[in-house]
Amino acid sequence: MIKNIFTERNYENAVLELFRDELGYETVCGYDVKRDYHSPLFVERLEKSLRKINPNKPTEAINEAIYRISNYESNNLIQQNIQFTNFLQNGVEVNYHLSGKNKSDLIRLVDFEHPDNNDFILARQWTIIENEEKRPDLIIFVNGLPLVVIELKSCFRENTDVSKAYRQLQNYMCDIPSLFIYNAFMVISDFTLSKAGTITATEERFMEWKTVDGIVEDKRYASFETLFRGMFDKKRFLNILQHFVLYSHSTEKDVKILAGYHQYFAVKKATQSTCNVINKTRNNKNKNGKAGVVWHSTGSGKSLTMVFYSHLLQNMLQNPTIVILTDRNDLDNQLYTQFCKCKDYLRQEPQQAVNRSNLKKLLKNRVANGIFFTTMQKFEASDEPLSKRSDIILIADEAHRSQYSFNEKIDSTTGKIKLGFARLIRNSLPNATFIGFTGTPISFKDKDTQEVFGDYVDIYDMTQSVNDGITKPIYYESRVVNLGLNESILKQIDERYDIISQDADEQVIEQSKKQLAVMDKILGSKQALESLCNDIVQHYEQRQERRNLSTEKAMIVAYSRSVALEIYNKILCLRPAWNEKIKVVITSDNNDPKEWKTIIGTKEYRKNLEHKFKDENDEMKIAVVVDMWTTGFDVPCLSTMYIYKPLHDHTLIQTISRVNRVFEDKTGGLIVDYVGIASAIKKAMKHYTQRDQEQFGDPDVTKTVLPKFLEKLEVCRALFHGFDLHKIFESKFIEGTDRDRASLIVDGINFILGNDDQKKLFIKEALLLKQFHLLCGSLLSKPQRFESAFFEAVRVAVSRTAADKKLSLQEINKQINELLKQSIKSDGIINLFTDVREEFSIFELKFLQEIAAMKQKNLAAELLRKLLREQVTIYQKTNIVQSMLFSERMELLMNKYRNGQLTNAEVISELLEMASDIIKDHDAGRNLGLTVEEKAFYDAITKPEGIKDFYDNATLIKLTQQLTELLRNNRTIDWQKKETSRAAMRSMIKRLLKKFKYPPEGVENATTTVISQCEMWVDQE
Repeated sequence: MIKNIFTERNYENAVLELFRDELGYETVCGYDVKRDYHSPLFVERLEKSLRKINPNKPTEAINEAIYRISNYESNNLIQQNIQFTNFLQNGVEVNYHLSGKNKSDLIRLVDFEHPDNNDFILARQWTIIENEEKRPDLIIFVNGLPLVVIELKSCFRENTDVSKAYRQLQNYMCDIPSLFIYNAFMVISDFTLSKAGTITATEERFMEWKTVDGIVEDKRYASFETLFRGMFDKKRFLNILQHFVLYSHSTEKDVKILAGYHQYFAVKKATQSTCNVINKTRNNKNKNGKAGVVWHSTGSGKSLTMVFYSHLLQNMLQNPTIVILTDRNDLDNQLYTQFCKCKDYLRQEPQQAVNRSNLKKLLKNRVANGIFFTTMQKFEASDEPLSKRSDIILIADEAHRSQYSFNEKIDSTTGKIKLGFARLIRNSLPNATFIGFTGTPISFKDKDTQEVFGDYVDIYDMTQSVNDGITKPIYYESRVVNLGLNESILKQIDERYDIISQDADEQVIEQSKKQLAVMDKILGSKQALESLCNDIVQHYEQRQERRNLSTEKAMIVAYSRSVALEIYNKILCLRPAWNEKIKVVITSDNNDPKEWKTIIGTKEYRKNLEHKFKDENDEMKIAVVVDMWTTGFDVPCLSTMYIYKPLHDHTLIQTISRVNRVFEDKTGGLIVDYVGIASAIKKAMKHYTQRDQEQFGDPDVTKTVLPKFLEKLEVCRALFHGFDLHKIFESKFIEGTDRDRASLIVDGINFILGNDDQKKLFIKEALLLKQFHLLCGSLLSKPQRFESAFFEAVRVAVSRTAADKKLSLQEINKQINELLKQSIKSDGIINLFTDVREEFSIFELKFLQEIAAMKQKNLAAELLRKLLREQVTIYQKTNIVQSMLFSERMELLMNKYRNGQLTNAEVISELLEMASDIIKDHDAGRNLGLTVEEKAFYDAITKPEGIKDFYDNATLIKLTQQLTELLRNNRTIDWQKKETSRAAMRSMIKRLLKKFKYPPEGVENATTTVISQCEMWVDQE
């Protein structure tokens, strides 16, 4: 066997060296620190540090602070972490008695202003005993507080990766929850991939940190050093802890959020730019008030970036007033809701202005602080100043609208002058500073936007967002032809929308609306809507069947409110059972027909629909919308969008970006186009970065995904060379029974299992085939769909059968049971075996013999090997004697099998015999009246040849039981690593053995086996 030259311990050493030699952290080993193992705190350093950074505070105050951070009223981990996060960022309020008087004070846990005044330690193997005894790889302590837990895996070992590190951290949260009371965030790394996330984050929400200094090059993968150097530079680390970790609260759940690297550096740049503008304004050097524009691709967390920005500004500018501007009420509500969720972090309650006079009152009554939300319509009533203060920051959301203009317009009928919106807000807030945040770039015709806000401060484009895993790519499928709309009609629609999308005069817009009424008749015609609804239902059902995911959702963007209701009614006629699956989400109007009102509902009803649609497990799966939910609406499980409305420029990109959110194994979002928006997408992309244009300029699945699917289909066919794939296209497979298909699938599994190298490559390539199939399935022929389904069924079965992951007995039973069932269509279940119960023991001879009797001997051998290997692994953790016996037998047996010295039938026979011996060994312990652990010591004591000639069995059993009891009663937690403790343990064991006059003369080496078994036992405990 080739020795692994870079293990997890080697990687751990490399990280320790980086922190010690470059970042200046002290490094310690937990085994060398005398402490209470039931507390995760480094108490000695905590007391010393708090006295250092709170030099004038009395001992009583320090002690009270330590008591408060060590004791919490709630037993809920998240609630405890919320309270500690507040302590960490804002200090601990303490009340205590001093000289007979009640005192109150604030004790800081960290000196954020002076990094070197804090105590930074990186500890390895820091043992904690709670529900279980655990030792995380690395913990970063700041002033004795365990703020970051790091779990490392070596990429040079098979079946270990960041996913395993993530799962291990989740287990730690159950086993030693007290450690995570103090957790700011966690890091998982397997050398090639390093990510950070919080205690509430799913694995998909752990993100890479891809820059050290904020200068991001176009790179898909970052070195492990990039994250550690980028996040744990002492000054930046403290800055992240203080300003870039927050809790978002809602009635559903509390979510802890760690800023991504793109958010951190954008906020730093934006706040610095804002401060520079304000300082120049105060010194009368520059009164333009332009702080710039932050362009972060839609879906990359723009709303939270604005929250981080607002919070940091409060600290940098001594509590300025912030006015947040949107151009629509629904966007105002969505952004306001996000800020309200973070009000504890912002340390104030955001407020929505009811009207212009209310906004004026809010600003007038404030000399500091305040976060106020308003819409642009509230500025149109007048341009008189609302406030002349210079510490007002106006944040414009989606700062690319054509309404942001300085141009005045004169009504030709009334002669009235209408000021451009930029002029209105400048006149209303003459000394304010203006900054824009946008999810789409500023177009060439929106040059006024830059005149209002200035140049780009920071850009985080679509390409980088997808590369970082923040968003998913968007794919496009044209189905215009399915409606029978001709080219001339599509051209008319395009032309009309080109006119209305421009900053036109009101008269032109009114004229355009009349002409668009003609389009309403075309797109709302009975023939077009029937074709549309039939195709949507067919496409949706096929896509859901292929994905087999009940959680993913779809949205239909309708041309108008009347068309939306027609679509809803027609789909319900086609699928009456969908009355809870599909809902209409549009605004109501006083002139709506009575029958509309019962469908549209009230504002509260629509709010409830929003919660239902965002819940991936709710039965509402399809939303029919017009304008609502098409911008600023975040639903990660939304994967498909059907477009039946011409869209342009920013509105188009904002709308289709609803499907780019990260969710479980979602490959990407799919846009299904029924009105010909492909040219509009290409036109809108001209304003993006060059690499965005190259990456997303032609998202048509027929040109991007379909060729990749066909390529992977050919690869899978090649891997099945020598297997009769023509059977797939026979009628008995495509049109036949489940048993017909099952037979061919099992043959396919057996074929792939015959070659290890081929097996690994097939699993990888078939997975890619599945992912491309999910995006272009509607374009495939029936034979292509079934062939792909065949490969997927084989891949799932082979993956489960061949996996070398360590599983519990329950998990083994579950996975093997699942292996017995494979589905290639939604209503067909394939049973590979007959007469199989839902639950069974892997060591029931009936089950083992049933496997052995399988016609496909490769598959039978693979199943038996896996089951026995898991059992041997269990022995290796508990019984040193039997593990050596069975592991040697297994290794010898499998070597002969791989070398062709044993046939399938012979290796199955040998494996069954080995299984029988394992069963006998289980029974032997029970027959002697010994527990599993006692049986392990009994085997160690009786291993030397002839031992039973010297002692009767009753004496050996008595020795076994006393040895087990001795270890259990005298177990200490540091003997795994401290040599002095291990020596004491050995002396204790030898004294007991001497009492029984063990070992006999001439068998002195027997002690070695017993000591080894004892050491294994304590190391596993």
